[in-house]
Amino acid sequence: MQTLQTMPGPHDLADGVGRFQREVFPAKAELFAHLAEVHRPSTLFIGCSDARVVPELITQSEPGELFVVRTAGNLVPAHAPGADGVAASIEYAVAVLGVTGIVVCGHSACGAMTALAEGTDLSGAASVAGWLRHADASVARTAGGAGPERVSALVRENVRAQLANLATHPSVARAQAAGTLTLHGWVYDIRSGGVTEVGPTTGA
Repeated sequence: MQTLQTMPGPHDLADGVGRFQREVFPAKAELFAHLAEVHRPSTLFIGCSDARVVPELITQSEPGELFVVRTAGNLVPAHAPGADGVAASIEYAVAVLGVTGIVVCGHSACGAMTALAEGTDLSGAASVAGWLRHADASVARTAGGAGPERVSALVRENVRAQLANLATHPSVARAQAAGTLTLHGWVYDIRSGGVTEVGPTTGA
């Protein structure tokens, strides 16, 4: 087996792989042997790409339990014709893997939502600006606020909007109609570790 090259940075990834192979993998060898043949996650977790938000850590899930999609701002484009990696992942999770739950998870101090709330100039990041247009409706619904309160409101509203977008995907709509799939909206607070559930229209 080829040895991984050392990578620079505060956390040496190659060393991490070594520790995984020496310490973690042997303790879970039976689980990994099972997972080598079976892929049946119960939940699709759609979260932000932010490095501080780790779905498996937050939910204390074992390998194989979550099917994870991470996008900037935990955005889920509404269903539309044409190829779309997010849509394909959703369809695969629901129609092929048969997940019974979908979580859309926003989080505190989200860079994407902060940029939108503060009107940050994104002219030098055209792809980011274009992607964040999927949050236009959420921005409009939280207009008039300011500061950290507006960012928090936008994070929550954005989760609700993405739940609505999810429901436009045919695989999701069919599974909901059959009663085999439930959708959940969460907001994770990085500082406290708290998770708040938000529904499509009201907080819970």
